[in-house]
Amino acid sequence: MKVLLLKDVFKLGRAGDVKRVATGYGRNFLLPQGLAILATPGALKQVEKIRAQADSQREVLNEELSGVAEKLAGVFLTFPARASETGKLYGSVTTQMISEELSSKVGLEIHRRQVDSQPLRTLGEHKVLVRLTVDLVPEVTVVVYREGETPPLPGEALPAEPSPEAQPEDGAEDELPAELEADTTDETDQVENDEEEVEIE
Repeated sequence: MKVLLLKDVFKLGRAGDVKRVATGYGRNFLLPQGLAILATPGALKQVEKIRAQADSQREVLNEELSGVAEKLAGVFLTFPARASETGKLYGSVTTQMISEELSSKVGLEIHRRQVDSQPLRTLGEHKVLVRLTVDLVPEVTVVVYREGETPPLPGEALPAEPSPEAQPEDGAEDELPAELEADTTDETDQVENDEEEVEIE
C-alpha cells in the first residue's frame, strides 16, 4: 500500500514523503499512530503543506534536543551479566534496561523505542544509536562485562574471552606423529563444536 507520511518515521522517511509499505505495517502501525495517511489523490495535494509544517517543527525540535544529543554522544554504560565461557549471555541486555540507564544519565526520559538496538546477548562493547529526531541520532557505548569482574572504564579494553576455536599451545602439535595430527585436530574440533551447541541450547 502507498502512504503519505504525516510525521518523520525513522528508517522510512520524512513527513511529506510518499512511501510504499507492507499492508500490515501501514494499517496496524502507521495509520493508527497518526504517522501517515493513505496516499489518495486528495491527500497528495497536501504534500507541500505537510512538508512545510514538518520542516518548521523539526527545526524547533532539533534545537531543543541538540543539548541532549551532545550529552548522549559521550555516554558510556556498563552492564554486568552472567555468561558462558564463549561469552554468550544467559539472558540479554534489553532496550528497556538501556533506556532506563540513559534516562538517569541525562535527566530526560528516553523511551525504549528510541533505542535502536536488538537485545544484546554477548559480552563486549556495543555501539547503540538513540533516535531523538530523524536528524539527531547520537551513538552511545554499551559494555556488557562478566558478572563478578571489575567493570571496565571508558576506553579500557575488555579481557579477551576464550575462543571455542582456540588452538593448543605452541609445540603441542609438534610432538604428535604426522599421521595422527590431523585425526586428533578433527576430534578436538568436534568436541569443541559439541560444547558450543550445548551452550547455545
